[in-house]
Amino acid sequence: MSNETLFIGGGGPNYSKPQELLLRFGNRHGLIAGATGTGKTVSLQILAEGFSKAGVPVFMADVKGDLAGLAMAGSHEHKLHDKLVERATTIGFDDFGYEDFPVVFWDLFGKQGHPVRATISEMGPLLLARLLGLNETQEGVLNIAFALADDQGMLLLDLKDLRSMLNHIGENASELSTTYGYVTKASVGAIQRRLLVLEQQGGKKFFGEPALELKDMITTNNRGEGQVNILAADKLVNSPNLYATFLLWLLSELFEELPEVGDPEKPVFVFFFDEAHLLFEDAPKALIEKVEMVARLIRSKGVGVYFITQNPADVPDDILGQLGNRVQHALRAYTPRDQKALKAAAGTFRPNPKFNAAEAIPDLGTGEALVSTLEAKGAPSVVQRTLIRPPSSRLGPIKPAERKALMQDSPVFGIYDEAIDRKSASEMLAQRAEVKAAEEEQIEERKGRAKGRGRRKAGGDYRGDDLAPMWQTEGQFNSGRRYTVDTPKPRATKAAPKRRGSNRQSVGEAIVKSFARSMSSQIGRRVARGVLGGLFSGR
Repeated sequence: MSNETLFIGGGGPNYSKPQELLLRFGNRHGLIAGATGTGKTVSLQILAEGFSKAGVPVFMADVKGDLAGLAMAGSHEHKLHDKLVERATTIGFDDFGYEDFPVVFWDLFGKQGHPVRATISEMGPLLLARLLGLNETQEGVLNIAFALADDQGMLLLDLKDLRSMLNHIGENASELSTTYGYVTKASVGAIQRRLLVLEQQGGKKFFGEPALELKDMITTNNRGEGQVNILAADKLVNSPNLYATFLLWLLSELFEELPEVGDPEKPVFVFFFDEAHLLFEDAPKALIEKVEMVARLIRSKGVGVYFITQNPADVPDDILGQLGNRVQHALRAYTPRDQKALKAAAGTFRPNPKFNAAEAIPDLGTGEALVSTLEAKGAPSVVQRTLIRPPSSRLGPIKPAERKALMQDSPVFGIYDEAIDRKSASEMLAQRAEVKAAEEEQIEERKGRAKGRGRRKAGGDYRGDDLAPMWQTEGQFNSGRRYTVDTPKPRATKAAPKRRGSNRQSVGEAIVKSFARSMSSQIGRRVARGVLGGLFSGR
């Protein structure tokens, strides 16, 4: 064992030589497979320990709660202590001892670890369509929502942002269709229903800010040990779409943010994908192609991806062919399908003339595995039957009080625990709606005032500037009352609200007032009627 290798296991008189994984090939990806109860979790645990001691940060999902033990040192009081020491002696593991590792707990639901969040924009329409199970038409509408948000400078951060944007698209479908394509309210409604289901499954807590920053995962402690990031997935695994989409999103983020490093001396980051079959079950071809692309290209970023599943057949052939480091635990072959899968698994190894891999796989005991890693020239080694080394950290789960104490002592404590809700698409669209409603209200008020003025003119409002229209025919002036000859006298109506008068007088008003002062005599009234008749009559 050296600083350039990671010790996996070995053997005794009936087993092979010690098996090691070259750190410089740690980014060539790997596979841990085997039936339930055959030792996959321990193999994952010892690989995580080895990478961490070498200064390589790792990420893993803890589906059963067993991996949390990495945070605590093993104990001499453990019931399996004697067997662990015996195994270490048998395989020549002279460095065996108990120790803990720098673990940070994460949880999409924020209960058993620090909250993990991603924004809607970071997730993107493709992964969201996979998460929601959308058809091609609905996925097109989702793409329109993202394009419209980008064009209008709106942030899509959480589910309410996306739902508000979809409502906006549905309400303005006819206007938007000429630019972005045809949108139906039925498609918008279908997406909204899927978003509601996702929200009820915990998506409301996952989407938002502060979003996870990779630098808080890809780091080492003051002893130079790589941080072990453990995602609590015992409840998350019950939402397989959310689980698979999150892990794929994390891979995509690693691919986009990390620089090219070629073939480093050791990996920059190692990603363990437990229950890998959840990613590929019923997955559309486009998504599988994306996983294949990420797995193929992310290697140059220094990231190693290790799939953990029951059967190698769970992983598509194009991806399986890229997995250079393999640990195969026992498989059971009770049915013709199982027998076919077993032969396929054995066929992926470089044959060993000392035994038949297809016959050895069903006979492997707990803690035994067939191991093949990449040798110095990058070629797979001959498959070897191997006893997996015992872990140095605790086997099994930890207590809630221990988890709580570790979280409070975490380097990211207080950074992600409280959600932030800043101004984004939902708030901007709500503000637009308020402004539009206010403008429409002002327009209605103007229309109402204009309509009111029209009614007053038609009904005989004689005040102020409305006086002139009432004298379109020859009028009479009798006892100070004004009315037309050709139309009946208007009925008494409720007085209109008093309006502030103008400081200016019309020519007609000035003449009327001047003659009114001389109406004390009958001759004055006759003169007034004659003059006024000449001014306002229709000739």
